[in-house]
Amino acid sequence: MHILIAVDSFKGSLSSQQVGEAITEGIHKVFPEATSYILPMADGGEGTVEALVQARQGKILKTKVTSPLGESIESFLGQLPDGMVVLEMAAASGLPLVPAELRNPLVTTTKGTGELILKAMDLGARDIILGIGGSATNDGGAGMAQALGVKLLDKEGRELKPGGGELVRLASIDLTQVDPRLKNTKITVMCDVDNPLCGPRGASAVFGPQKGASSEMVQILDRNLEHYAQIIKEQLGLDLKDIPGSGAAGGIGAGLLAFTNAELKTGVETILDTVKFDQMQEEADLIITGEGRIDSQSLYGKVPMGVVKRAVKQAKPVLAIVGSIGPGAEALYDYGLSSIVSIVNGPMMLETSIEQAYELTIGATERAFRILQISL
Repeated sequence: MHILIAVDSFKGSLSSQQVGEAITEGIHKVFPEATSYILPMADGGEGTVEALVQARQGKILKTKVTSPLGESIESFLGQLPDGMVVLEMAAASGLPLVPAELRNPLVTTTKGTGELILKAMDLGARDIILGIGGSATNDGGAGMAQALGVKLLDKEGRELKPGGGELVRLASIDLTQVDPRLKNTKITVMCDVDNPLCGPRGASAVFGPQKGASSEMVQILDRNLEHYAQIIKEQLGLDLKDIPGSGAAGGIGAGLLAFTNAELKTGVETILDTVKFDQMQEEADLIITGEGRIDSQSLYGKVPMGVVKRAVKQAKPVLAIVGSIGPGAEALYDYGLSSIVSIVNGPMMLETSIEQAYELTIGATERAFRILQISL
């Protein structure tokens, strides 16, 4: 029996690789002769770089960037053997980088994400994958653009300061000093939302509050992004306001489309293509997927759904081993998922399940494979 293990991380407890290792131990308790291969997975947010580097046997490189609050911090990027570079916005402009009491999207900047792109190009990369989940910003990618050489100027010709609160002052865009390497650099953006830039479903209204925006701030940010989009339309000839995904990660989707050679794609599909999932599953008798919590939201851009959709094309059975099961998870059965097994083996506090996640995952896998053993 050969098993392909393609699981997402269990956020807050185990990395994708660690979940895979625990599942492997559980398998071998029942089928010691079984072979397995761990294919680390992610969906474009935190952990994307680590997952792809492990899956493709690349390397992690450290670098310094500007934090959302304008401070110098240590960040990282991943370099794959074919020269492709993987970045995650969370490592430079992510919400966890800002203490809760300092979260204010009027001032937070995406400059660090732009600096990661510059570092990737310094390494010679002309093919970049960028995950944009987990941002702390709402500046439309303005900080990123400035890091890449775009001049965002007010009526007096002064550069805009950091943050979404400054966008209302934008009067002109100067592209004369943009890094010329961008023209020949393809950026695949892992984007799992279809929100437009502005309006009731826009970046500010939907995602602003979780980044610290009050209701008043949301209105200001939304108006500022609308002004930003209007200036881009007038001066660059690009109408980005209503493009699905332009509102992703505080509007950086729009900024990437405006100032780089970017394409917005579903995160999990990009990951599956990059790790060559379709080829890897050909020899598998069974595929195991999973994530920290599986529920109705797993139907939309999450790892288990992505894996199931690919697996059914080759008629492969798929088992999900997960941290917990939420409402609506059974909907995945309609798409081809065979079964779901939770690692929780009795009433317990969340903190306990997180602390014991590795051992619980081994136990859940063993239980699942003892049931499988009956049918063989």
